[in-house]
Amino acid sequence: MSPRFEANLDWACAQDAADPLRAFRDEFLIPPHEGRDSVYFCGNSLGLQPRAVREAVNAELDYWGELGVEGHFKGRLPWMDYHEFVRDDLAAIVGALPSEVVAMNTLGVNLHLMMVSFYRPTKERPAILIEAGAFPTDRYAVESQIRFHGLDPATALIELEADEPNGLISTAAIERALTEHGARIALVMLPGVQYRNGQAFDLKAITELAHRHGCVVGFDLAHAVGNLPLQLHDSDADFAIWCSYKYLNSGPGAVGGAFVHERHAKAVLPRFAGWWGHDKTTRFQMGPEFVPTPGADGWQLSNPPILALVPLRVSLEIFRRAGMPRLRAKSLQLTGYLEWLVQTQLADVLEVVTPSQPGRRGAQLSIRVIGGRERGRALFEYLMEHGIIGDWREPDVIRISPAPLYNRFADCLAFAEAVRDWAGEGQ
Repeated sequence: MSPRFEANLDWACAQDAADPLRAFRDEFLIPPHEGRDSVYFCGNSLGLQPRAVREAVNAELDYWGELGVEGHFKGRLPWMDYHEFVRDDLAAIVGALPSEVVAMNTLGVNLHLMMVSFYRPTKERPAILIEAGAFPTDRYAVESQIRFHGLDPATALIELEADEPNGLISTAAIERALTEHGARIALVMLPGVQYRNGQAFDLKAITELAHRHGCVVGFDLAHAVGNLPLQLHDSDADFAIWCSYKYLNSGPGAVGGAFVHERHAKAVLPRFAGWWGHDKTTRFQMGPEFVPTPGADGWQLSNPPILALVPLRVSLEIFRRAGMPRLRAKSLQLTGYLEWLVQTQLADVLEVVTPSQPGRRGAQLSIRVIGGRERGRALFEYLMEHGIIGDWREPDVIRISPAPLYNRFADCLAFAEAVRDWAGEGQ
């Protein structure tokens, strides 16, 4: 049973003291503000640096200095196989078989690579379905792929409009869109969590609906990976892509990831081929014919960037020790407490636009300030000036995301008290 929430510091500190995951906060560097830790709610945009990253990166620099090219084959974690050292932990986080995942490139690059293989428009099925207001990476990539195939986005790009308040989309709306357009849709490309309003989508239900209409299904999990428990293999999605710099705490511009369902592991699919995607057993024979490695590894282009993979390996090891079930349980409590504070203490100032049902959201709460955009920007800037770090998304949303690895109940209370102070100053 959930504890009865209280809007006082003694209660919040008692919850934090009893938190079985409390020690993980000390494994991260919290940006300072005026001599103390800031209140960092921006893991949905850039996760914090694990303390162990610096030593781990320096170790690889030492190997480079001491071993030179032999570092590919010697050292504790030889570079030749380095991307495999993150595979099992990554597969566990996204609910996939190890052979179904690969850490490579960045999200936008991986999205294009996946669409080369999985968006195969025909005269009868030229269209891609995305949500209206999709993140620009998805919108730009999808439109450019449509144009690349000589098609017109005006007719081949279908944007799913919201049917609930605050830009939310019901599964019923997706079903209606597929009933109407499914015979024309080659690819359904939706997010795991919508970036602006924080809505989490039911990947398995969407995949079942889309496959029923003969569509291929892919997901952008940028705001879902490391945030929600995922079961990509069981969802039956054809592919997914994600970044690692948000909840996975792997650093700015970190190496992204991709999932390809095992049923495509040995399929002869069109793809943009690269040397590192060639079958590992014959890669160094340097033959002219490309033979893809079975599974997601076969979509690699180049050898992995070792220094960029190190932070991901460190962060995934933290996730392994914490465990996604425990992280999700804490996340539900933290986000629930933040929502309760808004609803009971700040209802005259703020409104939450993220779904109220815990199963339809992750850690992120998207919040609007009552009174319009100008007041919203004023509050956002006030919070930043006072060391409470969220982020702003146009036109009028403040995103606050209590990440369970390092955020506390006391952080949520500090946010609420800062908003009340701002409002009390007559803003």
